[in-house]
Amino acid sequence: MKNSKHSLSKKLLKLSLVLVVSILLFSCENTTSKEKKENVPKEEVVKVTETLWRLKTILPDGNNLEIKAIDTDGKMYDVNAIQNSDQDSFLDIEAFVNNKRIPIKMLLNDDKYAPVKAIDKGGISYDIKAITPDGEKLDVKGVKRFGNIVSIKAITKEGTFYGVKAISPSGKLNDVKGVKINIKDKEMTLNGFGVFAHVKAIHQSDNDYEGILNPKEKLKKTAKGKKKSKKKDDFKNIIWNIKAVTKDGKNLKVKAFDEEGNQFDVKAIQDSGQYSFMNIKAIVNDSELPIKVIVSEEEYAPVIAISRDGANYTIKAIAEDGTQIDVKGISRSGNIINLKAVTENGVFYAIKAFSPKGKLNDVKGIKIFDRETEMTLRGNKVYAHVKAITQ
Repeated sequence: MKNSKHSLSKKLLKLSLVLVVSILLFSCENTTSKEKKENVPKEEVVKVTETLWRLKTILPDGNNLEIKAIDTDGKMYDVNAIQNSDQDSFLDIEAFVNNKRIPIKMLLNDDKYAPVKAIDKGGISYDIKAITPDGEKLDVKGVKRFGNIVSIKAITKEGTFYGVKAISPSGKLNDVKGVKINIKDKEMTLNGFGVFAHVKAIHQSDNDYEGILNPKEKLKKTAKGKKKSKKKDDFKNIIWNIKAVTKDGKNLKVKAFDEEGNQFDVKAIQDSGQYSFMNIKAIVNDSELPIKVIVSEEEYAPVIAISRDGANYTIKAIAEDGTQIDVKGISRSGNIINLKAVTENGVFYAIKAFSPKGKLNDVKGIKIFDRETEMTLRGNKVYAHVKAITQ
C-alpha cells in the first residue's frame, strides 16, 4: 500500500512538471508571436508632428485664393493636405468640419467636368470652392484625365483655369490632383456617392500635360454621350525600366518569377503626357499584370504580380552573379510603403524607374486608405499598390 501511494505521488509529480513545462512553452511561443507581429516594419508608420498644408489657387499675377469646403447654408470650412509622416510626396486632403475630418473625392457624373466634394457619412456633401477677394465662389473640378492623373482646376465664369496647389508652412508646393488606381471610371462608392478619383497632394513635376488642356473638351465622353474609361489619343506609350540601385551605383534588373523560375519583364508604363503617377506591370505572355504589396505576417511585406487566373509571380532583383534578391515592402511612411531589394545579408537596394531619356522616378507602395487591406485581388489581400511616382 505504501509503495502504491509512493508510485501515485511520483506520477502526480511528473504530470505536474509536464503541465508547468507546457504552460511555459506556450507562454514563450505566444510572446514570440506577439513580438513578431509588433515588429513587422511595414506596419511601423514613421510619426512626425502633424503639419497642415493650405490649399490655394495660384493666379497669373502670383497671388492666390483660399480653397474652402462649403455646406448648404453657405458656411465655410478649411481644407488642408495632411503631412503626418516623414514623407510629403503623397498626402491626404480633407475638409475640417466641426472637429471632423472629411475625405475629399472627385465624383462620377455626366457633366462636362467632374465635381470635387467632401463626402461625409449619411450622404452629406460639401462643395469645394476657391474664394475670390470679393467673395465670388469658383468651382473646383476635375477637367481632364491623363492616365492615372486627373487635372484639377478652379474655373472662372469666363472658363479660365487656375491651378490648385497645397502649400506647406515653410513654402513647399505640391500639386493637387485626382489620382486613379482603377482603370475603370468608378473607383468605389463612398457614402452613396460614386467616386471617380481620390484627391491627393503630390510632388510637382515637369510633365507635359498642363500645356495641352483644352477648356472646351469634355472630361471623358464618347460620341454617344456615354463615359469611357480612358481617352484614346495619339500618345504612344513610353516604357520605363525598373532597376534596383546598389550602394556602389550599379543598376540591377528587376524581374517577375513564376513557380518554375521563368523570368518576365517588369516595367513602368507612361500612357499619357504625365509621369507623376504611373502603373508598374509585369509583362507575362503579352499580358500586363498588376503588381501589389501583399498583407503578410512576414518580417517584410511580399511584392507580387497577380494574373487573371490568380497565379502569383514573385518580384526579384538579379545580382551580377545571378543571385535573386527579393523585393519587399520594408517600412511605412504615411501613405508611402518603402520598397527595397533585400539581400540575404540585410542590405537594402533602392528601386527606381528609369525613362529612356534618363528621367528618374521612385518606385513605392501607395496606400489610398488608412486601413490595412486596400482591396482583395484574386484571393490576395492587397496592402498597397505599386506605382512609379515623382521623386
